[in-house]
Amino acid sequence: MSALIPVDELAETLGDVVVLDVQFTLVGEPGRDLYVAAHLPGARFVDLDADLAGPPGDRGRHPLPDPAVLEAALRRVGVGSTSRVVVYDQRTSLAAARAWWVLRWASVPDVRVLDGGLAAWVDAGLPVTTEVPDVTPSALVVVPGGMPVLIADDVPAVVRDGILLDSRAPERYAGEVEPLDPVAGHIPGAVNAPMARQLEPDGRLRPSEALREYFAGLGVEPGTLVGTSCGSGVTAAHTALALHEAGVEAAVYVGSWSEWVADPSRPVATGATP
Repeated sequence: MSALIPVDELAETLGDVVVLDVQFTLVGEPGRDLYVAAHLPGARFVDLDADLAGPPGDRGRHPLPDPAVLEAALRRVGVGSTSRVVVYDQRTSLAAARAWWVLRWASVPDVRVLDGGLAAWVDAGLPVTTEVPDVTPSALVVVPGGMPVLIADDVPAVVRDGILLDSRAPERYAGEVEPLDPVAGHIPGAVNAPMARQLEPDGRLRPSEALREYFAGLGVEPGTLVGTSCGSGVTAAHTALALHEAGVEAAVYVGSWSEWVADPSRPVATGATP
């Protein structure tokens, strides 16, 4: 089943779902300010840094959140165990995919991503608001383990027995530039799968058949063991979403490059994918 929901379907069911706004930027205007400026009617804000990730450190820049912190956040915005949840961000579903993946990891069963995000909603002529809704808190109990997770010690086996996809831009993967982490390059054996190549120009995900062909061209076949990585585990979740749409379930290396290079004994490679 697709994890995406198109604008017209959400517009028809808006009152029956819990809508979470996960607008986010690595640098620039904070996501909460973007939410305050405009959001879907009834949407509640979830902060990627504070709610969907733990504090940065040796486990990476966006490690898994503490289950108790996540539970409190999801209760606050009214997500219950039987809620139908839709998540969205500005356009590309980068942050929304992280929310989709984290909520599924927390065993929230029904989570979908608004394909094309807020931009697609506005482009369809649908209304936005600045009104913050009143929310009845839930009694959700977070149960970690609903999605497969890789830790650093798992990575060599994935590279050896399957494929590890690195979702960063080609120049970061190759080690030509590194704007965020102290070491440039990639995990030896990882294959570059830039997030931008998984998207249409308007920010929506490419159709499932096109995604299947794209990932097959990188070596992903039925039955392949697949892991995803990136800089800090956010774009890796987006690639996991794209793989899901292509019919492939992948494990996310949440620590990703920012955790990998925190240990100077781990090997580093540079250069483009052969």
